[in-house]
Amino acid sequence: MQDWRGRMLARVERVLRDDIRPSLYRLRDTVPLSAWEAPGEPVAVGVALAERYSPLGEGDAWGRAWGTTWFRLAGTVPAAWRVHDDELLELSIDIGFTDGRAGFQAEGLLWDAAGRVLKGIEPLQRNFAMPEGPGDAFVYYVEAAANPDIAQDFTFVPTTLGDQSAAGAEHLYRLGPIEVGIRHMPTWHLEQDLRVLAGLASGLTATGARRDSILMAVERALNVIDPDDVRGSAGRARRELSPVLTQPAHASAHRIHAVGHAHIDSAWLWPVRETRRKVARSFANVLALMEQHPDLTFAASSAQQYAWIKTDYPELYERVKGRVAEGRFIPVGGQWVEPDCNLPSGESMARQFIEGKQFFIREFGVEPLEVWVPDSFGYSASLPQIAAAAGSRYFLTQKISWNETNVFPHHSFLWEGIDGTRMFTHFPPADTYHAHVSAQELLLAESQFADGGRTNVSLLPFGWGDGGGGPTEEMLASAARFADLEGAPRVSLSTPSQFFADATADDDDLPVWVGELYLERHRGVSTTQVALKRGNRLAERLLREAELWCTVATVRAGLPYPAEDLSRIWQAVLLLQFHDILPGSSITWVHREAAGQYAALHAELENLIDAAARHVMGRGGKTAHLNAGPLPLEGVPGLGAVTAGDPALERGRGPHADRLSTGDTLLENHLLRVVISSEGAITSLIDRQSEREIIPPGSAAGELRLHHDTPTTWDAWDLDKHYLARAIEPDGSVDVSILEIAPGVPAVVITRDIGASSARIEYRLSPVEARLEVSIDLDWREDEKLLKYMLPLDVHADRVATEVGFGHVYRPTHTNTSWEEARFEVVAHRWLHVGEPGYGVALANEATYGYSLSREAFGESVGTVIGISLARAPRYPDPESDRGHHHYRFALRLGAGIPEAVSEGYRLNVPIREVRGVETGDIDPLLRVDAPGVVVEAVKLADDGSGDVIVRLYESYGNRARCSLTTAFDAGWVTESDLLERPAEPRVVLGEPADGRVDLELRPFQLVTLRIARGRKR
Repeated sequence: MQDWRGRMLARVERVLRDDIRPSLYRLRDTVPLSAWEAPGEPVAVGVALAERYSPLGEGDAWGRAWGTTWFRLAGTVPAAWRVHDDELLELSIDIGFTDGRAGFQAEGLLWDAAGRVLKGIEPLQRNFAMPEGPGDAFVYYVEAAANPDIAQDFTFVPTTLGDQSAAGAEHLYRLGPIEVGIRHMPTWHLEQDLRVLAGLASGLTATGARRDSILMAVERALNVIDPDDVRGSAGRARRELSPVLTQPAHASAHRIHAVGHAHIDSAWLWPVRETRRKVARSFANVLALMEQHPDLTFAASSAQQYAWIKTDYPELYERVKGRVAEGRFIPVGGQWVEPDCNLPSGESMARQFIEGKQFFIREFGVEPLEVWVPDSFGYSASLPQIAAAAGSRYFLTQKISWNETNVFPHHSFLWEGIDGTRMFTHFPPADTYHAHVSAQELLLAESQFADGGRTNVSLLPFGWGDGGGGPTEEMLASAARFADLEGAPRVSLSTPSQFFADATADDDDLPVWVGELYLERHRGVSTTQVALKRGNRLAERLLREAELWCTVATVRAGLPYPAEDLSRIWQAVLLLQFHDILPGSSITWVHREAAGQYAALHAELENLIDAAARHVMGRGGKTAHLNAGPLPLEGVPGLGAVTAGDPALERGRGPHADRLSTGDTLLENHLLRVVISSEGAITSLIDRQSEREIIPPGSAAGELRLHHDTPTTWDAWDLDKHYLARAIEPDGSVDVSILEIAPGVPAVVITRDIGASSARIEYRLSPVEARLEVSIDLDWREDEKLLKYMLPLDVHADRVATEVGFGHVYRPTHTNTSWEEARFEVVAHRWLHVGEPGYGVALANEATYGYSLSREAFGESVGTVIGISLARAPRYPDPESDRGHHHYRFALRLGAGIPEAVSEGYRLNVPIREVRGVETGDIDPLLRVDAPGVVVEAVKLADDGSGDVIVRLYESYGNRARCSLTTAFDAGWVTESDLLERPAEPRVVLGEPADGRVDLELRPFQLVTLRIARGRKR
């Protein structure tokens, strides 16, 4: 019997391949074809339609990498044809598709002769239902993109095809058949019946009666199919299958809400300009399907992608708006793009929601309530409160199913963030965000669902994704057949809001997951493409400064606030935070373009800052020091400015450097004593205030360690733990010298070779704090290597505090459990802190994110080792990743607690700005907060143009805090708001400041946005 089952399933595949699919079309006729190749970048449809086209035919080569060819399809439907009620007249277009996945090869967009978008042309979306009839002439155009297959079935072979300038000029594709035909729908439906039943039978247990009854019905159906007249026998075959297709599902069957979707990476193995066209193709596909399937709903995230359609395809955008109004085309996520959820700052994550939701509300009158980031590479523990502060209620991802070591224990649960905010979270148990509604996926969802004792529903996003494409009619056929089918979960076409309402109807007993959602994979993205991460960090800082000083200039001196410019710049930065751009996992073209965009954005922000500061201070002969950070720095108040001086140096005692008789080099002042060996390593670092040696016995800090870095898969993404076993012995020359970098300010400089690369490391001491300042200039010329800067510390700590957005989390240094062992590389923002009772060390960075944290034995003591990941060199998908020059700055603060760590992070990342040639160098801060742990993260004017001042602050130490906020301008009512600057719910009016002062009480890590009316009451 077992052999019979296997043979029957094999027979189904043979009949589908040899008999049914070749019989789908009763009649076919070749369409005359001509072509025009665009000479450079894509052109507007009006330009293309006016060009002269040359004849082309099946088998002809076309398409240089990343080029665009327009095909003109002009012909007449044969007058002798007759289209019956159970048939469909179609245009079938094969521009040279291979058997690979949709979205990773040539694609096209079908236009009519009037320049109206009709639908996308993809490997599995190649048919168009023609409105013409027999005898009618027709003219259509296909805008075909010769996108190279960078994916190559994800064999991770390096390729230059991702670099437009090096991709070559040869044609990549050959035209397949382009025809008009009459599709016989009963035969097509028979194909769908057999596909669904064979899939279900294959997935059911081998001894199940349901499986055998399905296969027996299938056998009867196959026996009545006449190979010489498949279309004539299709109806009889379908009647044999009807009894098993109408058996209802069990009452306890899992219930699946199927939502049409097309996850479209805003850049990845294609540039941003191609994403704009991918979105148009996918949206057009969906709109075309909706015409034929009134029950189809479709969820699409990323306000940026809608904005592209509005700009590039206004007629298509109006059709999208119509479907949004019907509730069938559904904006989800509420963010500008689907960002990386670890690397952007807390304020950047807030702006993702602000810019995204404002767009959806303004354009459609819709506010998405779910966070929709199925494919990002782990999720910060601060995300629940940021999302909740934006008015979101739910969170969805499936990426944690990619874990290499541990299976996440829940699919529907409450996720608790660092401030205690909880958010209902769902992981689709089918483990995919681009399902095909196959029996395999549905049965997997039912069998894997981990929370069946509490709820019995899950969500299934279906449709071709990553490169786009969206749902297909085959997927909809599957959903219809699985609506109520014995042996399978019940499937209903649904919406995200319907799912979340159903899933949370009884959520009193949901499990709770506390802290970050760490992805046990893709750990390398915290380091890959170092330059882009520096560009992002600098853009975040400059936006902070620009908003602050433009607000000051408006409130104090009446300068018009550049709201539109700032919003536009924010949107550009938010796009660059997409989860394949900022992580560095895209092609060369994407990274090169992003670098240029960062440079332009930085320059524009510098101009805004300079203009605002000079408008307030006037022009003259003085120099001002501006501090946009929240805490006092070098004698400058937070958020204010003073006439230039250098009180820091005046208060301190100058450092001293000397060569010791041992050959070591000494760098010291009254706070620290540093000894650097002739090999360039720090062998001693003494905190003179506590008389404590920080370097563990027999160890050394500041060593550069080079490792082979060849992940098993996903080169740019993954950092596999086996890199630790593949260290490369240091070689090359080392030079240690003393350099006077300013009068009376010595530094110790180490220059050394590392493999094919070289580095210059400079150490200097702060005159006023127990701080060792480190700068590294790296000329990186490696392939498939990882470089780490090592800091062993004689501090006994079983955990390390690492900054995340609007707070910090503790990460273990030990590996007691498999969950801890899997976290061998983690993300930190501006600082981390290693502490034991009574003593701690803070490490601040200027633009690095990847760290390893471990415990090691040094003689009789156990210390903590920090490994800073400086650079990688993956070869796929960008063979040029990271090669070149990089600059790093760090600060190691001894005898530090969390407050000093926070302070160091801001000092290094929001440094004093010097402005020369001003009339007055003094700017009193617009506002002050009297608790140092409550820090101001943003000061801006309200987005509604009212002139109200918006202040965003948070508690940074992890303590409860009481503080007073004092304004230095004429303030009216102060109201707590959400991130979108709407009154918080329940409404909290803090009142009119007494003498410009408002009292606040914050719980640990609480995020607060205040709206302060200027000079009037509310």
